[in-house]
Amino acid sequence: MTRVCLIGEAGTNLQYELLSRETAREALATYDLERPFENSLAVRTVSIGAAVSLLNDLNWYLTRFVDEVLVQEPSISDDEWLSRPLATELRNGALEPAETDEFCKLYGLERVDPEPDTPAGAADSTPRTDDGPSGETDSAGDGEPSGGADDSSDADRPGVAEPTHRLVEPLYVRRTDGSLPEYDLRAVEETLVVRLTESEYTP
Repeated sequence: MTRVCLIGEAGTNLQYELLSRETAREALATYDLERPFENSLAVRTVSIGAAVSLLNDLNWYLTRFVDEVLVQEPSISDDEWLSRPLATELRNGALEPAETDEFCKLYGLERVDPEPDTPAGAADSTPRTDDGPSGETDSAGDGEPSGGADDSSDADRPGVAEPTHRLVEPLYVRRTDGSLPEYDLRAVEETLVVRLTESEYTP
C-alpha cells in the first residue's frame, strides 16, 4: 500500500487543523491515522494514484497547514519517500521508477520527548467549521466558511500513537554510483531520504 505523510508547518497542530474541518475530516474518514513524526499525520492508500488523488482533495489545506508532503510507494522503495511532485510524475507516467533515485534530500531525525496527554485541540478550543472548498464564509467575515456543528471533539481521533521523532534540517544530495552522501548538518542517529524531481533539487 502507498503511504502518505503530511508534516505540519511550525506553530500549527496539524491533526487538529485537519480533523476539525468537515471537508478534510470526511476525506480522511476512511483511513487509519498514524503520526510517525512530530506534528504529522499519515495514512495508507491502495495505490500511488489513490495517494495523489487524496492529496489533490486536500490541496486547500496543504497550502495552509502543511510544510512537507511525503509519499512512500513500496514498488519504488520500502524505506525512502517521494516528494509530491515526484509521486505525481510517476502516477502520470512521466517518469519510470528507475529514474527517481538521483535527486534527494536527507532529513535528520531527532528523538522527541513524550508530551503530557492533552487533547489535540486544547491549544485552540474554538470549534472549527468548514472552509475554503465550500466557498462559504461565516458571519464574522474572517474567511472561515460557516458550518454550524461543533467539530472539536473529532479533532483528537483515538488510537493515534504519539510520535517518537521529528524531522530536522534537510540536506540536498545527489546519489552517485548508488550511494548518498552522509548527513552532516548536525549529529543525528537516523536520517530519512526523500526523492525529488530535478526541478526541486537545490544543492
